[in-house]
Amino acid sequence: MHATTSRKHRLATVVSAIALTVAATAVSLLAAQPAQAATICEQYGTVVAGNYVIQNNRWGTSATQCINTTSNGFSITQQDGVGNTSGAPVSYPSIFLGCHYSNCSPSSPLPKQLSTIGTAPSSISFSYPGSGTYDAAYDIWLNADTNVSGVQDTEIMIWANRQGSIQPIGSQTGTANIAGRSWAVWTGSNGANNVVSYLFTGSPITSLSFDVMDFVRDTFTRGSQYGNNSWYLTSVQAGFEPWIGGVGLAVNSFSSSVTTGGGTQPPGTPGTPSASNVTTSGASLSWSASSGTVSSYLIERATGASSTSFSQVGTSSSPSFTDSGLAANTTYRYRVRASNSAGTSGYSGIVNVTTTTGGGTQVPGTPGTPSASNVTASGASLSWSASSGTVSSYLIERATGASSTSFSQVGTSSSPSFTDSGLAANTTYRYRVRASNSAGTSGYSGIVNVTTTGGGGGGGCTTTAAVQSQWNNGYVMQVTVTNTGSSTINGWSSTATLPSGHAHTGSWPQAAVVSGQNVTETNQNWNGSLAPGQTASWGFQASRPNGNTALPTAYSCTAS
Repeated sequence: MHATTSRKHRLATVVSAIALTVAATAVSLLAAQPAQAATICEQYGTVVAGNYVIQNNRWGTSATQCINTTSNGFSITQQDGVGNTSGAPVSYPSIFLGCHYSNCSPSSPLPKQLSTIGTAPSSISFSYPGSGTYDAAYDIWLNADTNVSGVQDTEIMIWANRQGSIQPIGSQTGTANIAGRSWAVWTGSNGANNVVSYLFTGSPITSLSFDVMDFVRDTFTRGSQYGNNSWYLTSVQAGFEPWIGGVGLAVNSFSSSVTTGGGTQPPGTPGTPSASNVTTSGASLSWSASSGTVSSYLIERATGASSTSFSQVGTSSSPSFTDSGLAANTTYRYRVRASNSAGTSGYSGIVNVTTTTGGGTQVPGTPGTPSASNVTASGASLSWSASSGTVSSYLIERATGASSTSFSQVGTSSSPSFTDSGLAANTTYRYRVRASNSAGTSGYSGIVNVTTTGGGGGGGCTTTAAVQSQWNNGYVMQVTVTNTGSSTINGWSSTATLPSGHAHTGSWPQAAVVSGQNVTETNQNWNGSLAPGQTASWGFQASRPNGNTALPTAYSCTAS
């Protein structure tokens, strides 16, 4: 299943739960007391434990949950709730340093501006039971200002352990090596804040010591939407998200602190540059800013698509640079690092930039009419004659229906071929292609009609959906696949088509295949066989522009 990472989804979509959390926090503040083997069963009960606060935080169920607290940890002694494994967990019992919905730990050093933080060491020891569906995770919260009364802007999750078919919000977009371990990096949004999750895929971590700032710096390399050095660290939390079971989960010990320093540390590694305004003799570069104090960025260049002979060609006080005096039709490679009085950062990733040809004001020629091959019930391969001139990419458009003229772009390709997937069985689609470069786009190719094959298998299926929840700029859909045929089907492929401007941010029980606006989920080995009338379910989350209230209305299903 896809974990909409619990509290994030709740905070984004359930306003009443937010109000309840804040109200409960206010009550628990009045009742907070030093933790001396105290037992908390109240829904939002908290106790003070030295420099930290321990919270029961049973937000997702009305069933009883109790925790026993110690001077710097806790254990779950009763957990009667059962979470929907296609949705959120039942709670997040945790211990934290900083501020959570205006409940701040004693003499809290947080919120603290990231530029003034030298290190933020933290350590933890976990114990796990032999069964259950849960994760063990840190929550590191960042905000653009010092307001800690509500939802914060960015959440960084560090998954030390997961049991059961749960996964972080969004999708995996990279990897990282931090704190001596390799992590799968997932990014996404729950509609109210951005989420970056670091999932450890090895054996469950029972103890961990690390610098919170290492994860913060890596998060900033994932995109400017996750924050920058002027933002604030507002809390460091650690605990568990149980869906089923959880008795025996324990934080044996926890520590977290913050030291000042700022410029005593070298800057973080800047993001990989991206290029724009490429001409025959120049190009503009920009990149995600480094964390920490930056005196200047050092820009290096190599000539040749695979060259490693870099030399510095300039400096910049901001995360952008314009290079000039380049040769036409030549590939250059760029990388960047940041510097301050303490030293230099690591190098950014490398971007290759190819200048246009002399007289590159010509747009590409019109590509040939596509031809189709390998047509199945859910996909087709296209190829066409290449355009004349310089081609940066081909833009592939599709319309549904034998005579439809409602084309929309479904993909790009750097070569004159493309494979489309997630199509509906026994359906006619129309395709056309045009080529683009820095000077513009070509005319459209001719149109080819492609009709997918039938689903086969002696059965048929339908896809229907219902809104599980929605908010101003996003929604969650629960999708049902039904065998509408007269015999058992052995597999299915279910597709939802998102309205224009909407974007898929996550799905469950497995990552969906996204092609243009089509989101396609296929069966797993445990839910593919459906007798007539039987159903299977999946779900997805999507974002949409502010003020756009549209929801998906086009669904299809292919049985096999």
